[in-house]
Amino acid sequence: MKAVAVFPQQREVRVIDAPEPRLQSPTQVKVRTREVGVCGTDRDIVQFLYGTSPPGSEYLIVGHECLGEVVEVGGAVQGLQKGDLVVPRVRRPCPHATCPACRHGHPDFCVTGDYTERGIKEAHGFCAELFVEDVAYVHRVPAELREVAVLTEPLTIAEKALREVRRIQERLPWKPETGRAVVLGAGPVGQLGVMALLRRGYVTTVYSRSPKPNEKAAAAEAVGAPYLSSKELSVEELVRRAGAPDVLYEAAGAAKAAFETLKVLAPNGVVVLTGVPSHEEALSLEGAALLKQLVLKNQVVLGTVNAADSDFDMALDDLGRFRARWPGGLERLITARHPPEDYCDAVTGRKGGGGIKHVITFT
Repeated sequence: MKAVAVFPQQREVRVIDAPEPRLQSPTQVKVRTREVGVCGTDRDIVQFLYGTSPPGSEYLIVGHECLGEVVEVGGAVQGLQKGDLVVPRVRRPCPHATCPACRHGHPDFCVTGDYTERGIKEAHGFCAELFVEDVAYVHRVPAELREVAVLTEPLTIAEKALREVRRIQERLPWKPETGRAVVLGAGPVGQLGVMALLRRGYVTTVYSRSPKPNEKAAAAEAVGAPYLSSKELSVEELVRRAGAPDVLYEAAGAAKAAFETLKVLAPNGVVVLTGVPSHEEALSLEGAALLKQLVLKNQVVLGTVNAADSDFDMALDDLGRFRARWPGGLERLITARHPPEDYCDAVTGRKGGGGIKHVITFT
């Protein structure tokens, strides 16, 4: 079968003819891949900054944002049948009995680091014509979400983050009103974060680098989030325009921008860090002033990665809500669809000239 793989030792990325997977357990399903989204993690993998092949394999099949169609079910599978659309989760638990997170079904909080991630760390991904997965790790997709369900996995980042923010803010002695939010970065994770924040009632502003007009600004403003450029407005001017944010949702993977914007977080506010910087940049911090601010204003800095099964369920539910509230809003996030042969160009931006979300399709 056709698959896209990276060969770390040879530093190559190519389409290969991989063995077709077969059911190994009665609880597994075989899935025909329909679409695979690409993101910054994939860019790091094809640049050989990240990514680990499965033990004993010279290559790693890439792809972790996936929509597929069930073509075969094991004898013990319930709730899924041939023809159902599904999205798979990415991370699998570590094997250690001493890891409370994994043993309680939350590998997204793994404490050992020995988890595996499909298409990323020691497990083949979904950018292949077929894959096999245990039914416990796939979620059924309503047929009406067919055109946008490939956005499920990146949306789970916001779902988990806002679930944690809600729990953190239970620390306050009163029930706080939904306030203001600033989303730092306007890529797919940022755009979906905007929708998730708006859905929960936050007055949301996007603060990103590129000046208007651009596709990302148009997408954000189409759903009601003003777009401001960090090239044109300082963080102080951002506050004068949008107010101090109660939630700062960082989705840019830019350390300098994140810490600069943190300075204007509102008292009792929460900053959520979702981006993983892939390149070093010069950064000077006024450490004493920052610690003083965090302490005296009762602020919280939250790092979050991956997502739980409940976040995938909520993401699918929210995709339906978003389509009803903002017709066409999700569709405009998908810039272009490409064949597997164009994977590298789509990931690195050589194919399509930027945009928001690029998708690989298997037909």
